[in-house]
Amino acid sequence: MYMKEICVPDSTRRWDCVSLGEVMLRLDPGTSRVQTSRVFDAWEGGGEYNVARGLRRCFGLRTAIATALADNAVGRLVEDLILQGGVDTSLLRWVPFDGVGRAVRNGLNFTERGFGLRAAAGCSDRGRTAISQIERGQFDWKKIFDWTMGSRWFHTGGIFAALSESTAEVAAEAMDAARLSATPISYDLNYRESLWKGIGGKTKAQEVNRELVCKVDLLLGNEEDFSSMLGFNVEGVSEDFAELPIDSYMEMLCGVAAAYPNLKLVACTLRTATTASRNAWGAMALYKDEIFHVPQKEIDILDRVGGGDSFASGLIYGLLTRKPIDWVIRCGVAHGALAMTTPGDASMATLAEVERAMKGGSVRIAR
Repeated sequence: MYMKEICVPDSTRRWDCVSLGEVMLRLDPGTSRVQTSRVFDAWEGGGEYNVARGLRRCFGLRTAIATALADNAVGRLVEDLILQGGVDTSLLRWVPFDGVGRAVRNGLNFTERGFGLRAAAGCSDRGRTAISQIERGQFDWKKIFDWTMGSRWFHTGGIFAALSESTAEVAAEAMDAARLSATPISYDLNYRESLWKGIGGKTKAQEVNRELVCKVDLLLGNEEDFSSMLGFNVEGVSEDFAELPIDSYMEMLCGVAAAYPNLKLVACTLRTATTASRNAWGAMALYKDEIFHVPQKEIDILDRVGGGDSFASGLIYGLLTRKPIDWVIRCGVAHGALAMTTPGDASMATLAEVERAMKGGSVRIAR
C-alpha cells in the first residue's frame, strides 16, 4: 500500500472550496423539547453546507454551495441565512413553487440538543425537496472546476447521496469533473439511518457509497459510518462505544486505504458520549501510510450537531494552506470541539480560538 500526497491547486481559482448538498432550515427548541416547545430558533444547516460555511466564517476562505431551493418565503429565508454566513450563492438553483409543496419543497430539520442523560435528537421533514430532485447536467461542473476560474477543492457526502437516486448520480458527475481538473475531493460518509431505511438500508448505502468512494481523495467518518456505508467494522467496539480500541481503528483505516487505492487521506473521528453534555473527543487519520492520532479529551457539549462537519472543514483548511499533516488533524479536532460549544449546525469559532485550543491555551476571559 502506498498513499500519494494530496496536491492542491494554487489560489488563483475563484473559490477555495465548493460544497454540494442540501441546505435545510433547522428549527431549534433550545433547552426545551421539539414536541413541547412553542418557540424555535431558526438556523440554516446541512452536512455538506456546514463545511463550506466553516471554511468561510472561521478560516476566511472563499466558498460556494451548489444546491437548490423552492422559490418561496422559506427558501428565501434559507438564502438569507446562507448569505449571512458569507457563502457564495451564485450556484444556488431556484425551483418554482407550486403553492403548497406537492411537487417541490424546502427541507426542515427539527433538532433538540439533548442534555445529560437525554440524548440529542432530530426529526427531519425533507421529502420532495428541491435539491433531492436535481439531475445530471443541471450544474455546469466543467465551468465550476475550470482549471483557471473554478474551485480549488470539492466537498460532498453521504447525506446528499442518500437523498435520491439522482443525487448519487449528480455526486458522481461532479466528482468526475473535479478529477479532470485535478481538484481534490473530500467526502464525509455521514451515515443517517433515517435516509437509507426506506430505500434499501445498509445494503443500498454500501452499494452507492462504494462506487462514490472510488473517486475520492479525502474520506471522513466515524466508526459507524465506515461500518454502515462501506462494510468495514472496528473490532472490539462495544454497542455504546464506551471503549474505542485504538489498534482496531488503525487496522480499519489501513483496510479502507488498501481497498480504495485512490484515497490519499482517511480520517476517523473518535467520540465517546459519557452524557449528551460531556463527550470524549479525538481523531485518527492515515496519510502517506502513516497513522496520526489525536487522543480523546473530555469536552463539554452545548450542541453536538455539526461537530463532524467542523472537523472536516478544519482538515480541509489545513490542507489548502499546506500545513503539516499533524497540524491538519489537530486543527480539525480543535475546530470540531469549539463548534460543539455554540448552538446551531455551523461553527461560530474564530481561527484565533482554534489555534489557542490546539495549543491548549487558557480559557480565562479575554478582554
